[in-house]
Order: sequence, then C-alpha cells, then structure tokens
Amino acid sequence: MIDGSEFLRGLFSEGKMLGVLLTDHGCLHAFSGLAGGRSVLEGFVPPIFDYTDPQGYFRRREAEISAMPDGIAKSRASAQLQDWLFDRYRVLNARGECLSVKEIFAARGMTPPGGTGECAAPKLLQHAYSHGFRPLAMGEFWYGAAHASEVRQHGRFYPACFGKCGPLLTFMMQGLEVAPNPLDREYEGREPEILYCDDAIIAVNKPAGMLSVPGRTGVKSLLERLRENYGEVHSCHRLDMDTSGVMVFARNLTAKADLEAQFAGREVRKTYRARLSAGHSPFGRARSGTVALPLSADYYDRPRQIVDRAAGRPAVTEYEVLELLPDGEVEILFRPLTGRTHQLRVHAAHPDGLGRPIKGDLLYGGTPADRLYLHAETLEFRHPATGRTMKITAI
Repeated sequence: MIDGSEFLRGLFSEGKMLGVLLTDHGCLHAFSGLAGGRSVLEGFVPPIFDYTDPQGYFRRREAEISAMPDGIAKSRASAQLQDWLFDRYRVLNARGECLSVKEIFAARGMTPPGGTGECAAPKLLQHAYSHGFRPLAMGEFWYGAAHASEVRQHGRFYPACFGKCGPLLTFMMQGLEVAPNPLDREYEGREPEILYCDDAIIAVNKPAGMLSVPGRTGVKSLLERLRENYGEVHSCHRLDMDTSGVMVFARNLTAKADLEAQFAGREVRKTYRARLSAGHSPFGRARSGTVALPLSADYYDRPRQIVDRAAGRPAVTEYEVLELLPDGEVEILFRPLTGRTHQLRVHAAHPDGLGRPIKGDLLYGGTPADRLYLHAETLEFRHPATGRTMKITAI
C-alpha cells in the first residue's frame, strides 16, 4: 500500500515514523504526528484525538495565543492550552481501563512532553482496543529521509521513544501477554574472561549482553561479579551492555583515581572492531579517515544520542576499513579519540559519518543479528602502580 502510492510517498518523504500492528482481525497501519498537515488518511488508523479542525477549540485558541504579545501571559496561556489537549488524549489498555495522557504522566510525577500520544504505536493500540481487536505483534519503522540530527535509516525498525511513549505504552500494554524485556533478564551467556590481574588492576574481556556496572533493573553486572571473587574492585570506565571486549578495573582507590585521570585526559588508546550492516548501495567512504560529529543526548529518547552541531560535545573517531565482505557488510576498525556515549554507533550510522549502522544495532537502524557486532579489541594505558605501558587485547 505505502510503496505503491506516489501520493503517500510525497506525504512521508520528509521522514516519518510509521507503525504496523498485527491483530486477530488483520493488520493496522499508522503514522506519527501529521502527514502533510493531515491527521486522517485513508488506510491508516485515526488519531487518538484530532485537534486539527480549523474551527475547533484548539486551533481557534492557538491562533488567539499566537496574536498575543510575548510575555508571561502568553506563556501561561500556551501551557494551559497544552494541558487542555493532554486531558483530551484518553487511552485504553488491555484491561479496559481508561486514563488521559495527563493522568498517566502525573502518576509518575511527570509532565508529558509536547506531541505525546501522536506517535504510531499508541494510535495503533487505541484503535485495536476501541474496536475489540486483540494485538498480536507491533513494530515501528522509519520511512523517507533522515532528519539532520537524528540517525534514521529508511525502512528500518526502531524501538519506541522513551520520553513520550515509554510511560504511555507501559499503561496501554497492561493486560497484554508480552515477551519478557531482555534488559530485565539475568545474563546467561559465557563467563567474563580475566585477561590480566595483579594487586592494582584487573583487565577483563566482557561478554556482549552483560552490564558493565549496576543498572536500574537489578541484573547482576560485571563489576558485581568481580567483587564477589576479588573483594575491593572499582570501575574506571564503561562499555555499553551490548558491546563486548576489554575493560580495566581498579583494585584500590589510588589506582582508580590514576586510571580515571588517564581516561579523562585522553591518554588511554582504544581500538574497536565492528561490522557494519549491508547497505542499499556499495560502501562509498574512503578506506580510512576521520569522523567528527558532535553529540548530545536525545532528551526525550535516552539513551539515544543525536548529532548536535550547535550544542553537542565534540566527538572524533578514526576508522580503517579492514574488509568489504561479499554480502555488502563492512569489517572495520575504530580508534575513538573521545569517549562520548554511543559515539561509535552514531558515527557509523549517521549519513554524515559512515552511513552504515553497526550490525545488530537496533537502536540506530542496524540489521537484526544475534548480537551487537562491536568489540573493544585493545586497551593501552599506563599501569597505575608501576608506570609501565600496558596493552591488553581481547580476541
């Protein structure tokens, strides 16, 4: 339906998150926000609340506020109108309970961000519940061009945003039988490998899927496992849960302070091996080079990062292509010169970077795989007690 319609291609060409929901009565389709200024399109579920009627209260009041002079009165009126709107977004869950967006966020001590309730996923669930359909499977994917700051790949599926949809979908999915959240499960893979150990440091090969340090879920982390076996152990840096490879831990506070100073001063040299997803066209970047794209957190979708050329923190990565594989994937070596959150993942996926997400990186549009294909291969630093240069390698 979507690919065969030039009209819809035009409406979504600026970049839009679309959603599909499989139910016991067939498949439903939705788009996030508006499409070409429209809230209703044939073949897509309607909005939870349609505020676009030019003669309706929202648009009339919005025009009145726009005509007001800037100041406290205008800001207060705008906030009141937004509050009125969130009261009109009333959603169901699988138990038949109904709450407004305002009530759902208030129960968490939060105020909903603008646009909450307009994403594809809540539209789909609301339509299914209100018509007595049983949801079976749901996904959201990006259609069209990527926005300048975000990392989006046409046709790739992405998880729902944390800030807007997180609290909303948590309520709306109550009463549904859903698969367990993999982030809440205890790690069941291979054990971490001790690469080096003395009285000052422990170097470990962390498996993919294991938390580096304790998180919100209570799942046992690598740091906690080390403390069970070695007593006093302190973290000095981190790897993402899905990233494997070398980590170094301190066995006393003096070593911790020294190692942290080395990381902060960019004295530590790191290399990562990764595999980039296959693209729609051959890999067109130079065989080696540098990616420099400043990064900042996506406020409403943490831990996702965005490219922020105005206020982002500098992030620089050197890369070297090791092999162009027959299936279109790319084996590559990264040398990060800074240590920003998700730096390598964004620099790989962003169109102004390498334009290819890392294989298995579903957060940034990578092709599905058994794991995230990002491995911290070497770590070179000065031993905090002896001053000797250490180079630890994890195969």
